[in-house]
Amino acid sequence: MRIALAQIIAGRDPGDNLALLEGYGQKAKAGGADMVVFPEATMRAFGNSLSDIAEPLDGPWASRVRALSESLGMVVVAGMFTPGSLSDGGRRKVRNTLLATGPGVDTSYDKIHLFDAFGFLESDTVDPGREPVTFDAGGLTFGLATCYDIRFPALFTANAQRGAVANIICASWAPGPGKVDQWELLSRARALDSTTYVLACGQGDPTTQGIENKDGAPTGVGHSAVVSPFGEVLGELDGAPGLLFADLDAAVVKEARQKLPVLANRRDL
Repeated sequence: MRIALAQIIAGRDPGDNLALLEGYGQKAKAGGADMVVFPEATMRAFGNSLSDIAEPLDGPWASRVRALSESLGMVVVAGMFTPGSLSDGGRRKVRNTLLATGPGVDTSYDKIHLFDAFGFLESDTVDPGREPVTFDAGGLTFGLATCYDIRFPALFTANAQRGAVANIICASWAPGPGKVDQWELLSRARALDSTTYVLACGQGDPTTQGIENKDGAPTGVGHSAVVSPFGEVLGELDGAPGLLFADLDAAVVKEARQKLPVLANRRDL
């Protein structure tokens, strides 16, 4: 199965971001992809309000994504925001949601581990998800994860135990000293933990396009990558927007699990 990671730089306007998604989706299809993965916060970039654009999974933004996937005949995974609970102050929270839709696929994942780190409090405005989510496409099973989730190996092994041969991680990784190194290290580590492919798709680095991050929001560093079940980086982008293609082979996962049976050998402590 051929997949494409679309490393975009989302902006404030959900309509403009839809146009960006459609353009990259068409390029991915032209490149032979059966699935195109977009980052976390494709609907609207962090650093902007979220509750005013959050909508249900059957709302107009998600419906446009479904229409695109149907017209292209391919699976699309993209980050959006859905309505959450009311906070103690009466403010509506959101859920940080991944929509996965396409031929035979219509599911979503709400980010479980919220980014309350490096001085940023995602939990102020976002409700956490509760359950791992996997889906089947092209004869393969995929697990879903979002950004900060990558620091928690149990989610990736849980997806693998549910049959996943690839873990999709959609991110808008916060910039800072050593953060790109951490992103690369964690992507490889999670592949080895779970003996799955890791498809790590992040927002591009706005500074590569002359856009300054003034408020410290996690707007992305780029470096989307595809990692093999053996922890080998099969392809990686730099900070600028772009498409990364890779071909997945379930036989490679089977080989990894025969040679390195960490899932079979693990013990609950």
